[in-house]
Amino acid sequence: MDFYDLDLHDNVLDALDAMNFTTCTPIQEHTIPPLLEGRDLIGVAQTGTGKTAAYLLPILSMLSDGGFPDDAINCVIMSPTRELAQQIDQAMEGFSYYVPVSSVAVYGGNDGIRYEQERRGLSLGADVVIATPGRLISHISLGNVDLSRTSFFILDEADRMLDMGFYDDIMQIVKQLPDTRQTIMFSATMPDKIQKLAASILHDPVEVKLAVSKPAEKIVQTAYVCYETQKLGIIKSLFRESKPERVIVFSSSKLKVKEVAAAFKRMKLNVGEMHSDLDQAQRDVVMHEFKSGRVDILVATDIVSRGIDIDDIRLVINYDVPRDCEDYVHRIGRTARAGAEGCAITFVSVDDQARFAAIEEFIEREVFKLPVPEELGEAPEYNPKKSGGKGRGRHGKGSHRGGKSGGKGKNAHRGGKNHRGGKGSKGDKPSAN
Repeated sequence: MDFYDLDLHDNVLDALDAMNFTTCTPIQEHTIPPLLEGRDLIGVAQTGTGKTAAYLLPILSMLSDGGFPDDAINCVIMSPTRELAQQIDQAMEGFSYYVPVSSVAVYGGNDGIRYEQERRGLSLGADVVIATPGRLISHISLGNVDLSRTSFFILDEADRMLDMGFYDDIMQIVKQLPDTRQTIMFSATMPDKIQKLAASILHDPVEVKLAVSKPAEKIVQTAYVCYETQKLGIIKSLFRESKPERVIVFSSSKLKVKEVAAAFKRMKLNVGEMHSDLDQAQRDVVMHEFKSGRVDILVATDIVSRGIDIDDIRLVINYDVPRDCEDYVHRIGRTARAGAEGCAITFVSVDDQARFAAIEEFIEREVFKLPVPEELGEAPEYNPKKSGGKGRGRHGKGSHRGGKSGGKGKNAHRGGKNHRGGKGSKGDKPSAN
């Protein structure tokens, strides 16, 4: 479907023209019409499907139609992380170039000058506020923000927000909002806790579900069936001959990330760690060091599996099998981006075999099992149907390669330049590329 087939305001269509956006992605095609009708909505779609534009475009279109107070915060967009908030803010810059609205991004990890800028923007009544839960709660507690006349409330990556423990913060923010608001939720998965949250804050919502895309074909997927005690030995073997570069290692918990990162450092590997115990300033430093190439390996929880724009990742290692099939797709999707090639390796311990078999079923292929290095001893048999997956050991030679997997998400939220101040401020024209 073409964007001109939707009932979007001319100002929004002009911005899309300037950015060379013409065709809707599936999530945009199915969500924009009901949102323009004022319906509450829950959308289930993974990163890279264009969901940011799916909610920004109708919101900007309705704000362009007018009828909203000039001195009120008309829209609140919640993001689980500062990095995603920044990406939403960048998309906002491009899509709002011809739209007379103002916006402010509110997130932690900044100095006092930035905090004062946020306070001033909130007190003046920015049309759109893009915020992380903790930072917005801080402004609410200090009386810096009035949400009593807010018309639109959006939760982006709602499942990740709940995983990070923001449920109470979200509900505290909801209490500040009028019952007449239009509420929009986007989530990559739909577990019970998301269904319960939706039932509590949405009114008669439209549900739009897109199937999670399979991993890109250019990702070479392999696995080691191994004991937990063999994992570090496999790492040593992998990096014995060649220096690791642009590697992300995912682990199941922040405690495990700390342990693995410490073990890597003892192996003299150039490693950084990313988890929720780091404050925003520390996370910024780690990400900058990794993106600049001064850190070769990033050991992380799922905090970086979604919504973080890191290109040219060469290798993703699942030190632990992810809990959900969708998380596997998100994790390995950090590599082979923009048509590049990449590799993904998963360590499958005895207790994780059934979970990994479910992932193989989900992605509709058997992942090739590499033999564990002989010096590490016998490896467990890959037999997930047995109780606990246990069996007499062999050298990790399991199933063979299956069919190809497909499905590439198209990201439709690139931003241009737009220096925003008060309402209707204009800046440089966004590039049309």
